Amino acid sequence: MKKVIAIVGPTASGKTKLAIAVAKHFAAVIISCDSVAVYKDYNIGSAKPTKAELKEVKHYLVDVLEPTANFDVATCQKLARDIINKEELSILCGGTGLYVNAILNDYEFVAPKRDENFAANYANFSNQELYELLKIHDEDRARNLHPNNRKRVLRALEACYSGNKLSNYNNKSVTIYDSYIVYLDIPREILYERINLRVEEMFKMGLEKEAYDLYQRGVLPNAIGYKEFIPYFNNLISLDMVKEDIKLNTRHLAKRQKTWFKNQTKAVFYDATNYEKLTKDVICDLEKFMEKK
Repeated sequence: MKKVIAIVGPTASGKTKLAIAVAKHFAAVIISCDSVAVYKDYNIGSAKPTKAELKEVKHYLVDVLEPTANFDVATCQKLARDIINKEELSILCGGTGLYVNAILNDYEFVAPKRDENFAANYANFSNQELYELLKIHDEDRARNLHPNNRKRVLRALEACYSGNKLSNYNNKSVTIYDSYIVYLDIPREILYERINLRVEEMFKMGLEKEAYDLYQRGVLPNAIGYKEFIPYFNNLISLDMVKEDIKLNTRHLAKRQKTWFKNQTKAVFYDATNYEKLTKDVICDLEKFMEKK
């Protein structure tokens, strides 16, 4: 069984930096498992690797799609597996847990094509009402979704009504690679401070202009760091409110990411507050992993 390393964790935990160090040590490539970094022109808000970092190690699935292109978990799974199968050693890096699981495990995606008009039938339903409805029809799928993730809840409901539950299309217990998942764990107060500082830095780097350029092109990303600007561009809220909303939503995301990886994977948790020690410990454990037949 081919070996694969995954470096995961909440936003602002230092995944990219560690992945590059590990990739250099083992002469590996990095496959981004991020639902936003895959797009061109989503540079600042996605916190994707910098141009300098991209030059240090070969990266895949970064800056490969136009902002209007479709990218979902099934597409990520196929592209990533093609890369894994041709490269000597690959490192999955990102915070989108479903993508990581779908790549490493025997997930199948054969659900019917999405009906773009389906959501209109539930326009008057609140997020919680939709979620409760999904729990009735597909409790397993609902358990792995957040009630406020309206898009995915609607998708799961649509699949139910077509007679094809999304929970029927994956086999989470069967792995197809010999994997070692590194989770970067940071105390909440330290992580939240890092998140707040990162958002401040993003604004200094020109996040507002980046979001506005996309908005002017008719691109309305449903991603943290971008979606919060839309009411601002429509003169409904202040720029300070946008900044605070991004910080808040990012903190909420970080909390969900930890819950996901703790409950849905066999990740090994590492204290990521001391980067030097973290790097040493991870590489030491990975060397043992690589030696095992």
